[in-house]
Amino acid sequence: MRPDQSHLLLPFFYDVHRQLGVDVAAWASATAPRIDESDDRAACRTWVKALGDAGFLRWCVPSAYGGALAALDSRALVVLRETLAFYSPLADFAFAMQGLGSGAITLAGTDAQKQGYLGAVAQGRKIAAFALSEPGAGSDVGALATTAVKTADGWVLNGEKTWISNGGIADFYCVFAKTEPDAGTRGISAFIVDASAAGLDDSRHIPVMAPHPLATVMLRDCVVPDTALLGPLNGGFKLAMQTLDIFRASVAGAALGFARRALVEATQHAQQRRMFGHTLADFQLTQAKLGQMAADVDAGALLTYRAAWLRDDAVRRGSNARVTAEPAMAKMTATENAQRVIDAALQMHGGLGVMVGSKVESLYRDIRSLRIYEGATEVQQLIIGKHVLSTLSAVGQ
Repeated sequence: MRPDQSHLLLPFFYDVHRQLGVDVAAWASATAPRIDESDDRAACRTWVKALGDAGFLRWCVPSAYGGALAALDSRALVVLRETLAFYSPLADFAFAMQGLGSGAITLAGTDAQKQGYLGAVAQGRKIAAFALSEPGAGSDVGALATTAVKTADGWVLNGEKTWISNGGIADFYCVFAKTEPDAGTRGISAFIVDASAAGLDDSRHIPVMAPHPLATVMLRDCVVPDTALLGPLNGGFKLAMQTLDIFRASVAGAALGFARRALVEATQHAQQRRMFGHTLADFQLTQAKLGQMAADVDAGALLTYRAAWLRDDAVRRGSNARVTAEPAMAKMTATENAQRVIDAALQMHGGLGVMVGSKVESLYRDIRSLRIYEGATEVQQLIIGKHVLSTLSAVGQ
């Protein structure tokens, strides 16, 4: 089964993106059936190695450190995630976390930090993780309680991180902690913490409805050297937001992959399922439903590709301005639309749709978390609303 990739002909993409889409589809269609995903942690390790061996993780880091392009390219990330998600949500997860987990190093790391981690990420030899969320600090990043205290030997970290993707299998964590506890978001710094560091415990796994590696990471008098500081002191909040900005459009890409697969599954089922002497596809109600599903997919796709193009164009022009509202629109619309598309596909399958092990049943579980992580839908609405207010206020003056 291959996805329809006619969208790659849109002017948002260059030939490098079109060829990448073809290559990853051919590879993933052959690789996904061979990987046993019954153990999500073992499977994630397998996917990271396979993606590294195939060269696709090179798109997560810049070429100076073993990557595919001179700078991270949002359109390439979208193409990769959309295509991988079509075949295997866990493959998409493995790819995405390598990029997100190392993204802060790409943006703000010293040359030594980049040399020490990015090449290994690109080759699949080191698994990366992004440790921002806490029990009392998800969307409200300023409420972080984890602290980093300066000592003569470096820094001592104490706190609890939770909902950490790749928790328990990561080789290193980009940890965000308060270095000025009373300064809110202006008192946050980032650190690279190896999983082997004394005082780090990532053994508390978190089971979720769509299995993938998640864990709570405890930091108890965890000592790291001065060289672990990532980016400027107290610049962690800005760094975290810049990292999320790059990858937010790619979350929408993953949602598109899920939705496109659900539409294919629904279409094939409708053409094969017979009732009352006809196929399900013969009924106008089915045709109308498929039409709405296709429109929902394309609506999310166009916003996603626009967001990725805008971010890449800003980089090309050397602009330091954050592209924030458009990725928020893409993430919100693509994930919410994908939820509706997958729900409609499941409904069309009837009883088969809720049977554990069916593709639409697993997609129904897989899509739900995308509406929450890396900024819940409600957070995206706030970002967009503030942008509208500031933009229209400026126009009216």
